[in-house]
Amino acid sequence: MVNKCKYIVQCNFQDLSEAQMQKVAAEMNLSETVFLRNKEKNGSFSKGNSFHIRWFTPTNEVNLCGHATLATAAVLYNELRNPSSSVKFDSLSGELVVSKDGNGFVMNFPLNETIVQDKAEYHKLLELIVSVDCVETVEYSPPTKKLLVRLTDKMTRKQLESLTPDISSMMAAEVTGKVKGVIVTLKGSTENGAVSSDGETYDFISRYFAPWNGIPEDPVTGSAHTVLAYYWGKVLSKKTLFARQCSRRGGDVRMRVLEGDRVDLIGQAVTVLKGSFIL
Repeated sequence: MVNKCKYIVQCNFQDLSEAQMQKVAAEMNLSETVFLRNKEKNGSFSKGNSFHIRWFTPTNEVNLCGHATLATAAVLYNELRNPSSSVKFDSLSGELVVSKDGNGFVMNFPLNETIVQDKAEYHKLLELIVSVDCVETVEYSPPTKKLLVRLTDKMTRKQLESLTPDISSMMAAEVTGKVKGVIVTLKGSTENGAVSSDGETYDFISRYFAPWNGIPEDPVTGSAHTVLAYYWGKVLSKKTLFARQCSRRGGDVRMRVLEGDRVDLIGQAVTVLKGSFIL
């Protein structure tokens, strides 16, 4: 996956309160703003390899964000020239390890299981996204509070990309707090148009909506792919997966499902803007 630094990396947040971090994230108004600090009192961003990491959407803190973590690794390695073979992040999702992989990075994340759900339970919410007749199955990931909606194989990439969910009504339809994001996904094939610009067929494609976290639609979502890798790895009986998140910006994601309920997400990052905060 390629991240063009649409995520703000704020280093050294020791002096920032949680309220200040939330205000910064709201001001940035991006999917996530990431805050990083050294675990060691006199640690160095350019030499250290162990950090604390937190992610905030414009409205609240979240437990995991893949692309903001990718952006963080890019800052440490590409901008600060950190020589470490890998860096470790303590987070609300446990320890995350990121290592260099040629011109890109490998992020080792938890693999998040899904449980089959009764479509009828989510009928009102589903109808705000896509016709229930187009839904093959619905599964739920308790660790991430994400609902996975698989479309029937008769659907196409073009139809997935054309969906226009009623975002504000989605929030009103789900007020229990059980669901914090909805993944809409489709099995890839050459026939339905799920093919990369290089001619490689995607194993699956998806979109992700999280208005409950202040994100109408996320461009590319690492945390969603920790759920998708579990589901499609099981359905397709594959350990290595190639996918596309079909938002307007979009991006490709490669995954390796590992033993011990872990998954590697593999991608690249490009920094397009640098600056300083005055707080």
